[in-house]
Amino acid sequence: MNFERVLILSPHTDDGELAGGGTITRFVEEGKKIYLAVICGSYENIIPKLYSNETLKTECLHSAKTLGISYEQLIYFNYELRYFPSHRQEILEDIVELKQKIKPDLVLVPSSNDMHQDHHTIHQEAVRAFKKEASIWGYEHPWNNLGFTTDIFVKLDEKHVKKKIEALRCYKSQVDKSYFDERFIWSLACSRGVQVNWPYAEAFELVRMLF
Repeated sequence: MNFERVLILSPHTDDGELAGGGTITRFVEEGKKIYLAVICGSYENIIPKLYSNETLKTECLHSAKTLGISYEQLIYFNYELRYFPSHRQEILEDIVELKQKIKPDLVLVPSSNDMHQDHHTIHQEAVRAFKKEASIWGYEHPWNNLGFTTDIFVKLDEKHVKKKIEALRCYKSQVDKSYFDERFIWSLACSRGVQVNWPYAEAFELVRMLF
């Protein structure tokens, strides 16, 4: 399980950090090559007065940099918020192109139980694209999940959780969201840590394992 190249498929600009910011930090420390692919590039059709595409991209860039992901390893697409199901084939083709370019050993995707239509689409198309070439872990968004199986735990130290929170603070436009509350971030990391007798952890659903 010595993963060297990790691809995080993030339907929206903050999804990867919210679910796996601590894990990303630990992986970067261990010298793994981390790629973050953000699929949604258009938010203005939903809440034009509150969201700016460029604002969110800038926040994502700062967040990724905080976690140790370089600009060259941050990839944007331009699909429209909440309309991913209408573009399944195009999304699949883009993911397949990423697969051929990056050749990841491990892919992090939304959980199979994630009810958000964009997240669900990314999960399904990622499984289609990577099921024979890479291990696949489903990440946790409790506010979207009807259920979640904690199959894999990544043990974290306090510094990893602090770095995750530092990265999430870059999303100044999202501070009103309940799942950005630092008390929630700490409590979930602590809860997952208790399950494996470690101070902190992040949990993942096992979708596919190749080794």
